[in-house]
Amino acid sequence: MMRKLSVAALILGALTFVVSGNSWAAKSHAAEAVEHAQEAVEHGKAGHADVLVKHAEGALKHAEAAEKEKANPHVAEGIKHLKGAIEAGKKGDAAGGVKHAEEAVTHLKEAK
Repeated sequence: MMRKLSVAALILGALTFVVSGNSWAAKSHAAEAVEHAQEAVEHGKAGHADVLVKHAEGALKHAEAAEKEKANPHVAEGIKHLKGAIEAGKKGDAAGGVKHAEEAVTHLKEAK
């Protein structure tokens, strides 16, 4: 009986650990940055520079948060390219924004 109780307590403790605090289901800032940057690429390829800017700004927000959590040279490079994508997109240069956003995706994926 004590052994079953001990096993049950161990399982309950493990489950509590898994579902509390940082949930494994929650996306990291780096993952969110990648998703937004990919959206920026897609909209930029469609010629929507204004929407590219919105997604690049969202990606930048998450990338900067990821960089604050843990410094990473790939995230830093991704941030640089996201800023370039935003700058190009604000000038109406969707193609230039896509180039920067694609570079950002590449670097941010390396940071995961």
